[in-house]
Amino acid sequence: MTKEMIFSALDMFSPSFLAQGIWKHPGDRSTDFNTMEYWLDYARLLERGLFDMIFMADTLGVYDIYGGSRDAAIRGGVQIPMNDPFMLVTAMASVTKNLGFGITGNLSFEPPYLFARRMSTLDHLTGGRVGWNIVTGILDSGAKAMGHDKMIPHDKRYDVADDYLTLMYKLWEGSWEDGAVVRDLEKGIYADPARVHAIDHQGEYFRSSGIHMCSPSPQRTPVLFQAGASDRGRQFAASNAEGVFVNGTSKESMARTVADIRKRAAALGRDPQDVKVLAGATVIVGRTEKEAQDKRQDYLRYASTEATLAHASGGMGVDLAKYPLDEPIRYEETDANRTLMEALTKRGDRTYTVRQVAEEMSLSGRNLLLVGDAQQVADELAAWKEATGVDGFNLARLTMPETLKDIVELLVPALQERGLYKRDYGQGTLREKLGGAARLPASHPAAGYRKGA
Repeated sequence: MTKEMIFSALDMFSPSFLAQGIWKHPGDRSTDFNTMEYWLDYARLLERGLFDMIFMADTLGVYDIYGGSRDAAIRGGVQIPMNDPFMLVTAMASVTKNLGFGITGNLSFEPPYLFARRMSTLDHLTGGRVGWNIVTGILDSGAKAMGHDKMIPHDKRYDVADDYLTLMYKLWEGSWEDGAVVRDLEKGIYADPARVHAIDHQGEYFRSSGIHMCSPSPQRTPVLFQAGASDRGRQFAASNAEGVFVNGTSKESMARTVADIRKRAAALGRDPQDVKVLAGATVIVGRTEKEAQDKRQDYLRYASTEATLAHASGGMGVDLAKYPLDEPIRYEETDANRTLMEALTKRGDRTYTVRQVAEEMSLSGRNLLLVGDAQQVADELAAWKEATGVDGFNLARLTMPETLKDIVELLVPALQERGLYKRDYGQGTLREKLGGAARLPASHPAAGYRKGA
């Protein structure tokens, strides 16, 4: 039986995300991102297309590496201004019944006890539709804004993350037993104190003693997502993540990444199929191939070279302004996004020049870019799924609402005809809709903190 694709919409609470400069396009509504109506329309459109979730990326800080200044990022709206994505969840959930919400939370700067409460609260209010994209940050500017001299070293950030996750699991899974909330009206007992336990966490980086402030939410632990593709990031994902986001434009490279993550998960005693993998993609769909190609050329007229290079420089931690346009970029060790650095300098059968970065990343960043009519794009997505083993795609829009409307009205029906996309939502929480049980399985490290485990 053919497995149906998972579809997630990929965006940011900002005027631009991956396609730098496209906010200037006359058909784009993204400059309305500060309004509630924009996001409510967004949520309704995704649910009409049976999207599994919207994935809200996020970053703290400004891209200030290019040219040694933040000016290019501010001029181009390169993920700045940036609002808090958590504020969108309850509003978007109120106009949908099935759409899930994968929200990025930076554990380097979020107090763990308060963050655990925030996620449980959202899981309650959405009926179990919340996921957490676990990030540790990449921008020194964000670290400085939060009172630090710079980001802590790359691999050490994952050591901190291991400790953070252990504390989260204790709160979400171990503090309140199943059945602790009794709501006994006659005896006047809301919850049984004998079934509510204080956790005591004395880790290398975090300490906490006390009970979790929230009673168990529908999922208890939100669905856990992760996107780190470095060696240390993959090991962290293999241990903790239920969903992993991958990037790339080579089927062979992506297939190796997917296989490696699942092999690592199996070595840790997890079922590798419990780890869903979504590939980043940008699709331009038309009623004909010519219409799609015309749209691509139209979008390219609004793409900003300066903003694209400001984005790439910040992600790599290297000022691309110091290179001649046609000189290959050299590998440098930084504590920013090592995966991006390696992808542009060391992986695959080529290296990139600054000009190539500006041209090839202008519409889709590191994501796969597919252009064609609905049947052609459906063919390509099916081929990528078959060749790489991914479970679905994280789809970044170019313009809102045109990109998403084309996916919903043209691409989704083409996939449904092939049996590659659902015709209705399944029942249950986000975890259940993505193919899991209501709770994390016993093989997941979080399960070890349940009472009696």
